Amino acid sequence: MTYRAPVSDIVFTLRHAAGFDRALADGLYGDLTEADVAAVLEEAGRVANDVIAPLNRAGDTNGTPIKDGAVTTAPGWKEAYATWIAGGWNGLAGPADWGGQDLPQAVNAACIEMWNAASMAFGIGPVLTMAAVDALADFGSDDLKQRYLEKLVSGTWTGTMELTEPQAGSDVGALRTKAERAGDGTYRITGQKIFITYGEHDLTENIIHFVLARLPDAPAGTKGISLFLVPKFLLTADGKPGERNDLRAHSVEHKMGIHGSPTCTMVYGDHGGAIGYLIGREHEGMQAMFTMMNRARLAVGLQGVAIADRATQQALAYAHDRKQGPQTIISYPDVKRMLLTMQALTAAARTICYATGVAIDGAHRASDAAARQTAQARASLLTPLAKAFSTDIGIEVASLGVQVHGGMGFIEETGAAQHYRDARIAAIYEGTNGIQALDLVTRKLPLDGGKVASALIAELRQTVAELAAVNDPALGASAARLGEALDCTERAAHWLLAQGKSDAALAGATPFLRLFASATGGCLLARNALAAIRGADGGEPARWIGLTRFFAENVAVQAPSLERIVTESADSLSAAPALLN
Repeated sequence: MTYRAPVSDIVFTLRHAAGFDRALADGLYGDLTEADVAAVLEEAGRVANDVIAPLNRAGDTNGTPIKDGAVTTAPGWKEAYATWIAGGWNGLAGPADWGGQDLPQAVNAACIEMWNAASMAFGIGPVLTMAAVDALADFGSDDLKQRYLEKLVSGTWTGTMELTEPQAGSDVGALRTKAERAGDGTYRITGQKIFITYGEHDLTENIIHFVLARLPDAPAGTKGISLFLVPKFLLTADGKPGERNDLRAHSVEHKMGIHGSPTCTMVYGDHGGAIGYLIGREHEGMQAMFTMMNRARLAVGLQGVAIADRATQQALAYAHDRKQGPQTIISYPDVKRMLLTMQALTAAARTICYATGVAIDGAHRASDAAARQTAQARASLLTPLAKAFSTDIGIEVASLGVQVHGGMGFIEETGAAQHYRDARIAAIYEGTNGIQALDLVTRKLPLDGGKVASALIAELRQTVAELAAVNDPALGASAARLGEALDCTERAAHWLLAQGKSDAALAGATPFLRLFASATGGCLLARNALAAIRGADGGEPARWIGLTRFFAENVAVQAPSLERIVTESADSLSAAPALLN
């Protein structure tokens, strides 16, 4: 089965659960209209369905072979990419001064979901280019912007993000790639990077690498890292690709999934050093890199939503078709449970990701500094939830999709196994989900003494109160269960804040992220239900009530157990040290 973008669900969730309509009414998006957004997303869905989705199987089976340092993408990849950039999709949220359309990041987030659901291996490439645009626009010199930014915004050239090295892993401060001052304002880069997405390919005439490296006089750790723009081909005086720079793709990784995405080992400086250009200031590269990473983290969260949605579509279609005994398997309670779990988790994760996009827009577009600061704090709080929860559920939902297919799910030809294989990386790259949980507990939860998290919980409590006031029997115990989940989240948050950065707090980080995200996603789903009940255009009350109730009574109901794990289980990690010997 191929993919069909759920545009109506996407639009409704963006408008109501994520708060886009409210932001639109407040003037955050200027003269943009609901009709404009709907038209963009309808067309994005068409491109995802008709242009990108047919590539998914070919990308998986063909992979990205490398020969003499040149990588060949799967059949149809180049043509699809050309169609995609011709439509202006790469620059959808890009700066208008450099050829972009300057549309909201929240709208772009919805499109990113569709690109990645159609083909995760295709959709991940542009994500890195978009992140490169952000870093260059915010931190690059005027000269670098003039030479590179327009091509990156359009997607005519692609960008990479290069942190990881064999010995460093997630410890970026341990990187060994070197940068030497050349005396003419440029630098010479030598070293090796691994796991570089689209580090080499045949889609564009140039690839612009954003590389972290260390100068000879740099202090130790992350405070001594600088960021450099290193083009595959150096530019001529008229701005066209000319001489090949001193860099190459050494190999393409043999991966569990996303085979259509070339993941490269990159080598710099075989012949004295690749020419690089400083972005920002020396020794301050992590600031610019975090701009890229945070944008990429939301995009990876959207990959989790995307693969979950595609796996759900396929499993639902199969369950309607597959007979077991006298009836199709969708008639059986356990299959219904699996399919509803898949739908509810996917829908909840989507709400969190889109709400993060709206918060990012507020941080950049709000009319006054205080509003921008408040929105930035909300985006900071939500980003680890969006990345980690969504990618966790991407794996869980894809696994359930295999289970719904039974033995046929274990057979590659059905496609269910590919979704599972593709989904698995998203919980690892752009900061493992364990790191996201630590970031949430040690950095984001303590923002403004915990007031940022408290403000979000207070808003969600208002949603629960509105849900309770509806008093519709179809909602079951939704309000009560969501209210309990918020109570558990708030108590666990206070407990963690009191623990500081102790081992006990670190031990509880991952279950707390799940607890916080479950409570948040359930309440945001309830906003969709409330909007549908009140007659909002495009809403199906029975659908959104059903999803909200199922999530509240089957997922959010787990909150008390998660709270106890957060607050009571730390000692069990050290109670039996022999188990880890």
